[in-house]
Formats: sequence, C-alpha cells, structure tokens
Amino acid sequence: MEILNRTLQAVLFCTLGLAIARGAGAAEAPTEYQVKAVFVFNFAHFVDWPPQSFTSPGEPFVIGILGNDPFGSRLDEAVRGEQINQHPLSVRRFRNVGEITDCRILYIDRSESAQLAQILAALDHRGTLTVSELDGSSERGVMIQFITENNRIRLRINVEAARAAGLTISSKLLRPAEIVTTQSAGTGGKD
Repeated sequence: MEILNRTLQAVLFCTLGLAIARGAGAAEAPTEYQVKAVFVFNFAHFVDWPPQSFTSPGEPFVIGILGNDPFGSRLDEAVRGEQINQHPLSVRRFRNVGEITDCRILYIDRSESAQLAQILAALDHRGTLTVSELDGSSERGVMIQFITENNRIRLRINVEAARAAGLTISSKLLRPAEIVTTQSAGTGGKD
C-alpha cells in the first residue's frame, strides 16, 4: 500500500508537469512504469464508456496488455482491490489481438509496432481505450500516447479516435495533454 501511495503522489506531480526524479536521489522515486501503471489505472476515472459496454453490474473492468509487459506487477498492484462504478478492476495479458474480448483499456506494447494498424482495425468500434508509447501512435489512431520529454511523462490524446469508439474523455485529462488527430494514409505521419 505504501508503494501505491508514493506512486499516486508521483502521478499527481507528473500531471502538474514536474520532472520524475532521476539519478542519485532517485532511490525512493517511483520508476517510469510505476508512474505509467497508475496513469493507466486513472484513465478509467477520466473516460466514460457507453452504458452497453457492460453486460452485468458485477462484470470486471478489464485493463489489458498486448505484447510484452513492461509493467511487471506494477499495474496489478495499482488496481488491486479497486473498482470503477462497482466493476472490479482486473489486469489481463494478451499475446495477440484475437484473444481480446471485453477489454476496456488496452495498453499496446512497443513489441506490437508492426501490427498496430491491424490491432486498431480489429478493435474498431469496440469501446476499448487504446494506450501506447509507440512513437507516433496517437497520430495513427491510438487514443492516448505516453511521451517522455525532459524526464517528464506527457500525454498525446487523439479525441477523434476515442469518439469513434464511443468514448468520452474528460476535459480534466484533456487540459494538460497535447491533442492530435489521426493522419490519413499517405500524409507522411510520424513513426
């Protein structure tokens, strides 16, 4: 619980634009993926899913990881015992997009870079919030992209992609983020 409290404090500082401590004094500072795990967990509080997203009141709110898992146990620790609108949170790991069923938030790892277009096409209109740190992924249709600049974690958000999936992202999450749009094929989007 103590590590979770420190991680939650770190997310608060990160959202205010403060740097993540690096170097000699960083022994007590949370790791990059502890901070990102808490971000992913907190996205559930700042996004609205369509009412039909859940088939039963007690259905789990699944946060999925597709590809390699950079979080280790950090994401599991962040969601342990938590609920979103009476839905218990759970973390599932997927080897391929075909395994994904009722996933509300999906973190797409860098290891899936070559398949990103196919993954997004398979998730089209499923109501799954997509998150990644792949370079240029938000311009390619991922809804939330982590970027690290000057030891700070920032967000790029593709509101257009979220709306297409029936999701509404809170202005509280949008305000500190960079808003991007999906680039059309052939326009030379970032990779």
